Amino acid sequence: MLKKIGKSLIILAIITVFSGCSRSYRGKILPGAFSKTYRTTQNQLENLLEKPELNSETRYAVVNRIANNMLSVKDYTSLICFLTDWVEKHGDDPYNAYWLLMTAYAYLENDAEPVAEYYFERIINNYNDLMVQGKSIHFVCLQHLIQISESPANRITYFNQLISRFPNNVSTTELFYRLALEYEKEGEWKQAIRSFTQYLDQDDAATLQITGYPNAYLSTKQLIDFSNSSKDWTFESLDALVAAVKKGISSYNYRALDKYKSKVNFFAMSWRQVETDVNAQESFSMRSFMRGNRIRYSAELDPSSSPTEAYLRTTGWSNYVNVWYLYFRKVNFPADPEIHGRWEWAGIYYGEKL
Repeated sequence: MLKKIGKSLIILAIITVFSGCSRSYRGKILPGAFSKTYRTTQNQLENLLEKPELNSETRYAVVNRIANNMLSVKDYTSLICFLTDWVEKHGDDPYNAYWLLMTAYAYLENDAEPVAEYYFERIINNYNDLMVQGKSIHFVCLQHLIQISESPANRITYFNQLISRFPNNVSTTELFYRLALEYEKEGEWKQAIRSFTQYLDQDDAATLQITGYPNAYLSTKQLIDFSNSSKDWTFESLDALVAAVKKGISSYNYRALDKYKSKVNFFAMSWRQVETDVNAQESFSMRSFMRGNRIRYSAELDPSSSPTEAYLRTTGWSNYVNVWYLYFRKVNFPADPEIHGRWEWAGIYYGEKL
């Protein structure tokens, strides 16, 4: 809350400063630090702008020329004053959304992203969309908002607008994935699962590379498979799970062990592999590894075990790889409070620990 209040005060302070600038602006641009030619050109354009007989097209061209001249010399303060003053005094100008877009850009160039965000949102919420140079103003605003907003709730709104309003301008596949991540941050688990499912339903989900998330497809598929499963193999506690597995090994009860194994995303791999490796996903019965073998397990869990992960060293499974570490983990699935925090036997690591 304090962070939000602080941000609001910063925006208010900056806007107040430039509002005062806007009110004192008299339509004459006198940037003394710039060349005489620049000042002359700007003053001529200002004088032209004051003529009442200008039609809307010419007026747009003059205002745009004045603003772009300011941009060319990076006179952002004058640009902000000029454009905000213009919008305030000409509420009927059909290009006001564009002038505010240039205002937001000026704030971005001055590292005032919270204020730029304010103007981008103001455009979307208060002005009809406008095509300028073949580009949608609202689309440009949403692109910027996605990049600079620090609020997951706001980003959810922006992603949904991009998907619903501009599906042909964006990769909806990637946006469904990123939208799901924002829902997770907000603790909106049902919406997150829905968005992850929509991501997987896209034709290019398996091949699309999403920057920053190299295993997006496989990890999402595992999540959704788990979400859609019965989850009836989970145990209330680690102690209960380990005791059941040890009993199954001692009695050579392969049926019990098969029951305790996770029914989705169970892996069996070397320590050098990663769980998301397709070749690591295994579905097999313990029967073929127990018959005729002398299976043993350590009395205690491996010292590297943690509050969320645990390893049990076992031996005797095969002549090829004698040592197996059974891997147990705490279920991290907030979407289902009854399952979240329980324990599952999630996989096997072959060989001694590296």
